[in-house]
Amino acid sequence: MSSGLSIAAKLPFKTEVNEDLSGCYADLESSALYRMLPSNAREYVKHSPHLLEYLNIFPVNQYGIPLFFSELNNDAKKAKNLNLIYPADGDTFIHLLEDPDDVRNYYIPIEPSFLHSVAYLLPPVEARLIDLLDALETDPVTEEERIAVLKKLIREIVYIKEPGKEIDPELLGTQKKSVKDKIVKFLNTDFSAKKKLDTSEVDDGVIRLPDGRIVVSPQEHRALEYMMIRDKIEMGILKPFLSDPYIEDISCDGVGPIFIEHKAFRGLKSVIGFTDSEPLDQFVIKMAERIKKPITYRNPVVDATLPDGSRINIVYGSDISRHGSNFTIRKVNEEPLSILHLINSKTCDFMLAGYLWICLEFGMSLFVSGETASGKTTTLNAITTFLPPENKIVTIEDTPELTVPHRNWTREVAKAKGKGEGEGSDVTMFDLLKAALRQRPNQILVGEIRGVEGSVAFSAMQTGHPVMSTFHAASVEKLIQRLCGDPILIPKTHVDNLNIVIIQSAVRRPGGGTVRRMLSVNELVGYDPQTQGFSFVEMFHWDPVTDEHVFCGRGSSYLLENKIATLLGIPESKRSEIYFEVEKRAKILQRLNDAGYLRFWDLFHMISKIKKQGLLKIEV
Repeated sequence: MSSGLSIAAKLPFKTEVNEDLSGCYADLESSALYRMLPSNAREYVKHSPHLLEYLNIFPVNQYGIPLFFSELNNDAKKAKNLNLIYPADGDTFIHLLEDPDDVRNYYIPIEPSFLHSVAYLLPPVEARLIDLLDALETDPVTEEERIAVLKKLIREIVYIKEPGKEIDPELLGTQKKSVKDKIVKFLNTDFSAKKKLDTSEVDDGVIRLPDGRIVVSPQEHRALEYMMIRDKIEMGILKPFLSDPYIEDISCDGVGPIFIEHKAFRGLKSVIGFTDSEPLDQFVIKMAERIKKPITYRNPVVDATLPDGSRINIVYGSDISRHGSNFTIRKVNEEPLSILHLINSKTCDFMLAGYLWICLEFGMSLFVSGETASGKTTTLNAITTFLPPENKIVTIEDTPELTVPHRNWTREVAKAKGKGEGEGSDVTMFDLLKAALRQRPNQILVGEIRGVEGSVAFSAMQTGHPVMSTFHAASVEKLIQRLCGDPILIPKTHVDNLNIVIIQSAVRRPGGGTVRRMLSVNELVGYDPQTQGFSFVEMFHWDPVTDEHVFCGRGSSYLLENKIATLLGIPESKRSEIYFEVEKRAKILQRLNDAGYLRFWDLFHMISKIKKQGLLKIEV
């Protein structure tokens, strides 16, 4: 990513210097501002002095000292006047500040380079870097190796001058002597005025030692190192947004600020944005090159995946995007949310999860359906922990998002034909799904059913391959209409091969916040050719008044009583006992939750141990 783009960061307050920090770096306790900070904030400042520099220009008399949170808990969400800071990663902090005049509050990334303008240092540093990189014997391969090499080379290029200290005189004698200097030394006579050989200033404003090293302060060194890594190896100005674990969506609608969808505080506006369409165009071109999906006027739309797995959509040029180029990033967490995370956020409850657990364990096919940004993929990923750990799983996606905990996992991604690759290089989800049927999977997970791959998915269900996928439809009726209509065209008699449909949505609560809820869990029972209608039974529904899930299908589950109970050999007279199995699994999940096994991998590991110990065995 280029570091020379004119990208504006406009603070929403008038800066004021609270105190002189020049003598405080050696002894932080001498700073009155530092002593005012809470203990956790002091620990952050010790490792990240730029945080104190930011607080020093923040009008604390007007807003007060921000609250500091190591992680955003319920106390953070209840803050009345939003003014809090939390860490995004080791180098970056996020300041959330209320805007009394707008529904969107301010999102302010505090980076090491935020208050130190080192742009004038970049050209000479980059020029020296080129020479040093050419001399490398081996090229670094991984991102970690490239970062380590870049840090090492920058340290060779600069001389860090500590405040209040003079430059070592020995370093000032490293300049090569000219013939005249040698003669003068030989004659021990000075024929001209002595030149001061401490440092030399050149027209670019950069101070250099005689050996060519660039003199910088410790703060400038931190800012320079951060910016070079951020812009040359990582994703440029998007780094703090991508590092923030609380961000769901990042969107730039054109010229103007970058907007955020935050997990705790919903819609926010960043102080970072683009003031002109030209630097915005340059930025999206560089970003597309970084992810190896070049964008041009002929191919102005890109759908791709960032190195961290997040999904990105780019639209290039003002011809089709009237406010200038735009991009939207849907972030993917490094570790998926578990079903216990969803239960704690009330997306579902323990009984509903216990029902899904037993259904998926016995090979039922399932769709998670809902509108965009309703959390379908998150839910699909979370319930993969219920699939038997010994199973072979095949995932098929156009943009990789799913993370399956099973060791025997085949991950396949559709490949769009690149420019100049010739005919036959397209590999669609339809092709991958057909190939998956020959790989003897126990479950096939499809990122999203949209087109003709739907017919292959239902063919797989007919041949006994359970399929799980996401789908865009707001109700069971709409889902069936889309399945049977163009372009999917599933025969109506085949629809009941799909066993379970979860309808999920993002809904607004009385408090004003938006939450994700499973509105209903439904069993598809069959198709009646006489009435040409479909019968389905609602197992669970969400009550918006109490914000609870109701097991309304208890005693009338077609899948539990007629399919799973039959597979288990339970006699018809005792089939009602299958509901106790749902309760047992709900209680197991409750205990795992209380014991703290909330994380995705931890939960899967514990479920695997429970199964291996025979605790899930159903007595007939």
